[in-house]
Amino acid sequence: MLFSRILIALVFSGLTTMMVTACLADDAESKAAPSQPEPKPLDATPLEQADSQQTSAQQASGEQVADGQTAAEQDAETENAATGGDGKPAETDPEVVSSEVLAALQAGPRALSLAFRMAAKRATPSVVVLYAYGQDGGPGGPSDPDETETPEDELPLLERAEIPTPPPAEEKLTGLGSGVIVSEDGLIITNNHVITGATRVVVQLPDETRVDAEVVRGDPDSDVAMVRVNFSEKLDPIAIGDSDKLEIGDWVLAIGSPFKLEATVSAGIISGKNRRLDRIRRSSMLQTDAAINPGNSGGALIDLDGKVVGISTAIATRSGFYQGVGFAIPINQARWIADELDRHAKVRRAAIGTTLVELKPRIAKQFNLEPYSGILVYQIIKGSVAEQAGIQPQDVIVEFAGEQVRDSIGLQEAIERKPIGSKQPIVVRRQGKRVELTVELATVDDPTGQD
Repeated sequence: MLFSRILIALVFSGLTTMMVTACLADDAESKAAPSQPEPKPLDATPLEQADSQQTSAQQASGEQVADGQTAAEQDAETENAATGGDGKPAETDPEVVSSEVLAALQAGPRALSLAFRMAAKRATPSVVVLYAYGQDGGPGGPSDPDETETPEDELPLLERAEIPTPPPAEEKLTGLGSGVIVSEDGLIITNNHVITGATRVVVQLPDETRVDAEVVRGDPDSDVAMVRVNFSEKLDPIAIGDSDKLEIGDWVLAIGSPFKLEATVSAGIISGKNRRLDRIRRSSMLQTDAAINPGNSGGALIDLDGKVVGISTAIATRSGFYQGVGFAIPINQARWIADELDRHAKVRRAAIGTTLVELKPRIAKQFNLEPYSGILVYQIIKGSVAEQAGIQPQDVIVEFAGEQVRDSIGLQEAIERKPIGSKQPIVVRRQGKRVELTVELATVDDPTGQD
């Protein structure tokens, strides 16, 4: 009896052990297998089914990829690379988006600040301060600093409002302006109204060294002047840009010494081109909204490469100070005039002896011509080189010296900068026909070429 009870207990113990072992094995398998979302019953609502699908997708997106990113992060990165980060297909066709626009977008918002900084750093060492003495305050010269009234219908030239501590001298300081070093041997460009009538001009270099100018010459017609100094060391000339390539909207910086604040930099854009000022007979100005104030006269207007593209000259104002409209002489014109003054002590301008009119719509209609199709020859001086070349009234000039004519100001500048006595090809349209001629350039003073 006892033996039977012991046998039954042993059998029951063995069965229990087997059941526990099987349960443990099942639990281990369930932990090793990936969890699957429980299927919803057939009568689940659409909202419950959608929630189940979204949960499954979120679980799947959490799986790690080989490089440590989630699949969702990798997809987002790929999409940004393809769309430029804005969700729209990236335009890589150069016919659709220019390389300049792409470069600007890729550079980021700090790029413009860096461009300003680098341009100013390159150009500032070439901008100097000019002190003028002995001027009588005549036309084009500085006005009395106590005079605050400015006629509303005039465009006053930049004039001093405050005077910094001048170099020690017996003469009275009568003018203050800026200048731009354009050659290492001491050639400086400034405005004529800064130095006109001065008995002495002192140049202050960026290191505050002061030296008297040895040669001072100006051209009232263009308001350009040159100053030459003899310094023991080579000066730091500014890089020269090409003002003909400037377009409206281009960024520029103005560097000068307004209100005794030396090496002041202001930023703006080119607001207009070919502007005319009554006070400057031969003016073809750049208009800018970069801040220009008294003391900026003769200073540099530079592009984002740090190259000078203009010489700050005048402001349009009703207060006597900056109101958002400034003017600068294009450097291509200013450099040519400064070289003429430096080499010949005057500006030798070429001419052909004609009166030119731009074909604006109203004028073109009067002569039954296409607007802006060239420059109309309105009158010809008797015996002039234009008459000798066969040019006739009502001819339309379309080319000069191999270049297409843009406007009357551009044509005038192109003619006057050519060597006097040189023969230049000129193309006119006469009664609808193209006529090619050759003209020998004379001087403005004697367009007949006899002088």
